[in-house]
Amino acid sequence: MNTLQFEIRRKLFHIFVGCMGVFLVYAGILDPLLLFMILIAGILVHIVQKMHPLPLITPLLSLFEREEHRFSFPGKGAIFFVAGFLLALKLFPLNIALAGVMIVTLGDAASHIVGMALGRTKNPLNRQGFKLVEGTLAGIFAGFLGASLFVSPLHALLGAIAGMIAEAMDIDLNRERVDDNIIVPLVAGTVILGLQNQWLLKVWHFLLSFWVV
Repeated sequence: MNTLQFEIRRKLFHIFVGCMGVFLVYAGILDPLLLFMILIAGILVHIVQKMHPLPLITPLLSLFEREEHRFSFPGKGAIFFVAGFLLALKLFPLNIALAGVMIVTLGDAASHIVGMALGRTKNPLNRQGFKLVEGTLAGIFAGFLGASLFVSPLHALLGAIAGMIAEAMDIDLNRERVDDNIIVPLVAGTVILGLQNQWLLKVWHFLLSFWVV
């Protein structure tokens, strides 16, 4: 199986898990406490898997985990996705949190798949040159569609743009790259919250007043 086929399979699984998680939270079946318990369970499985491969987990990792993480950080994507989901739910109102999660669920998947399949133009926001403009644009469109289920189209679009710009950049913390599954919903959610509360507009007017003067 080539790299593109593998990434398509990974990202389709990512979309399924993300959309299912959003549905369960929206339906009131899954709450932050259960998500926290899932996160702790995932971390424990990760620790055990590194020491002694588990019969059920190892085949799943072979199907959906990138080879560079399969042994060094098994379950990395799932753990960070749940962590980002949980942070979004604790920091934002429910509709904004779910919009942010939909942006990372659909936008990240579209960005990777379209970038690998059709991408030709390097994204200047990415220092290493791995992210492509075509992928980022596809991610914005897909993220916008998902976020529009929970917030207004304008807020969904601006949130998707902000989230996918963050996804394209290399954001480091103590020389470690911050995972997209955490940074995208937080950036998108912050922008949407700022738009709904109009404090982003106030900041813009404040900066504009200096420019005019």
